[in-house]
Amino acid sequence: MNPSQLTVSTDIETQKGVVSKVRSNQSEIEKRLWAAADELRANSKLKSSEYSVPVLGLIFLRYADHRFALAEKELAGKGTGRRSIGKEDYQAKGIMFLPPHARFSHLLGLPEGENIGRAINEAMKAVESENEELKGVLSKSYTKIENSTLVALLKNLSAIPVDAEGDTFGKIYEYFLGNFARADGQKGGEFFTPTSLVKLIVQVIEPYHGRIFDPTCGSGGMFVQSADFIKAHRNNPSVDISVYGQERVDETRQLCLMNLAVHGLSGDIRQGNSYYEDLHECVGKFDFVMANPPFNVDKVDKEKIKDDPRFPLGMPKADNANYLWIELFFSALNEKGRAGFVMANSATDARQSELEIRKKLLLANVVDVMIAVGPNFFYTVTLPCTLWFLDRGKINSDRKNKLLFVDARHIFRQVDRAHRKFSPKQIEYIANIVRLYRGQSPEFTAGDDDESTGPDPDLNQTFPGLQYADIAGLCKIATLKDIEAQGWSLNPGRYVGVADKGEDDFDFAERLEELHEELEVLNSEARELEEKVANNVAALLGQVP
Repeated sequence: MNPSQLTVSTDIETQKGVVSKVRSNQSEIEKRLWAAADELRANSKLKSSEYSVPVLGLIFLRYADHRFALAEKELAGKGTGRRSIGKEDYQAKGIMFLPPHARFSHLLGLPEGENIGRAINEAMKAVESENEELKGVLSKSYTKIENSTLVALLKNLSAIPVDAEGDTFGKIYEYFLGNFARADGQKGGEFFTPTSLVKLIVQVIEPYHGRIFDPTCGSGGMFVQSADFIKAHRNNPSVDISVYGQERVDETRQLCLMNLAVHGLSGDIRQGNSYYEDLHECVGKFDFVMANPPFNVDKVDKEKIKDDPRFPLGMPKADNANYLWIELFFSALNEKGRAGFVMANSATDARQSELEIRKKLLLANVVDVMIAVGPNFFYTVTLPCTLWFLDRGKINSDRKNKLLFVDARHIFRQVDRAHRKFSPKQIEYIANIVRLYRGQSPEFTAGDDDESTGPDPDLNQTFPGLQYADIAGLCKIATLKDIEAQGWSLNPGRYVGVADKGEDDFDFAERLEELHEELEVLNSEARELEEKVANNVAALLGQVP
C-alpha cells in the first residue's frame, strides 16, 4: 500500500469512528430521554395511553426553539430604522414564529415554584395562535403533571445538543414514536409503521417529486421517509413534494402534524374515515400513494360506498376491507403513478369476488412488484405481511406483462427476542433487486447499522455483473400467463421456490420454516381444488332429475 492509499484508508477509518461515536452518543441521549419521559406513567394523572402526546409536544417545542434561535442569529442586524425584524421574516425562512413566553428556553428558566404546567399550556396556545397550520394540534394537558416531573423532563430534553441538526431531532422524535407504539400495544400500531418497512417502500417507489398521498397516514412516517429519500439525492423535499394525508383519529393526526414540523415539512392532513370520506377528492390525483392500512377489517358498510368512484373494480363480497384499500390506492394514482403499501398475506390468495378484483388489477397491467416479509416486524402483531407495489406507468414499458416476486422472509435483523427489522444495507439490497428488474442502475449509499450484527447480502455476489437473474428462494420474474396458471395468485412463495442447500449448509430451523412455507402453498392449492370439486359436484347434482 502506497502512502496516499494509507492516508485515505486512515481517513476513512477515522470518519467511521467519528460516525460510530456520534451514533453512540445519540443512542445514549435517546435512552436517557426515554427513561425520563417514562416516569410520567408513575408521576402524572395521565393514563399510559395519554402521556405520549405531551412528551412529543415538548420535544417538538425544543426543536422549534432551536430552529428559531438559529434564524434569530441570522436575522440579527438585518432590520432597518424603518422596519424591525418580525414574524413574516421568520416565516419567509420556513421557521415557526415563537413569542418570548413560548420559547423552550423561557420555560426551562422558570423557577420551580412557578406553575410549570400552566406556563407550558400557555406556550402551546401561543405557538398555535402564531402558526395557523398547528391550530388545535398541540397538547395542553400539562397541568395534569406534577411540577417536579415537568422540571425534570424539561431539563432532560434540554440535553439534546444545541448544535444538533434537524435530522437529529427527527430521529429522536421517531425513536419516541416507536417506543410509544411498543408501550401502547395494539393502539400503538394504529399510528406507527416500523421504520425499516417504510424505508423499503420509499426506496422501491422512488418518490423524487410530486404529490404524495397516504389515506391512513398515522404519525406521518411515509412522508418523513420520503423527505429523507429526497434529501439523500440532494434535492429539497419542501420544494419537490406535496404531502396529503387522511387519518381517522384526531389525536394521531396531531402527532402527524408535529412529526412533519419536526422534520421541517408541512402538509394537508385531514381527519376523516377513509372508507366513507374522500376529503382530498383523490381519484386519479396523485403521483405516489403509500400506506399501511389496518388488516382484515370487517363491518364496513358497503351500501354507503357502492357508487363511490374510488372503488372502480367492484365491491368485494367478503366481510373484509383489504380489497377496498387496494382499490382505493389504485384509483388514487394518476396515469404514471406508483403505489407501495403493506397488506395481509391472505390478500395474495383471496378467492371469489376478491380474486376477480385481483384479476382485473393484473389485466390492467398495474401490479409491478410483490415482496414477502417475515413475521415479527410489527410491534403489535407477529403476523408476516406482503408489500404490494403498483405502477400505472409500466404499461408503456417492457414490464407491461411481467411482475417481480421477491421473497425477503429470510432477510432481517433480530432487534430483540420478539422483533425484527431490515438493516439499511438489507433495504438497499432488496430495493436494488427491483432496480435491476426495472433496468435501472443500483445504488450503494447505505451506511452501517450499529444495532445490526452479521453479514449483509452482497448484490455483486448474488447478481454477477449486476444483471438481473431469477434466483431460487429469492426472486422471480413471472408473466401474466404464469400467474394465470397459478389461479391469479400473488403469493411470492408460489413463484420464487426454495433455494438449494448443500449438506454442510443445513439449518434445521430454516429448513422447518421452508417446509412450513411449502405447506402453506400446498394448502392454498388444496383449497382451490376443493372449491373446484364442490362446484363440479353441485353442477352434477343440478343435472340429476
